Amino acid sequence: MNKTRAIEIASSPVMAKVTYEGVPIYIEKINEDNGIAYIHPLDKPENTEQVSIQNLEEH
Repeated sequence: MNKTRAIEIASSPVMAKVTYEGVPIYIEKINEDNGIAYIHPLDKPENTEQVSIQNLEEH
């Protein structure tokens, strides 16, 4: 995923279908400076991870 699209999804009130390594996730926020997304699996909101935006996939 590119940075611009990740920012759009993170700021949108509409939930987009996004996965990280095949797992459905929610994008909490984006660090534009280093291309990192703060995400959590939809079924485990307490498990926040930092991952590269490039590793996210929109469906």
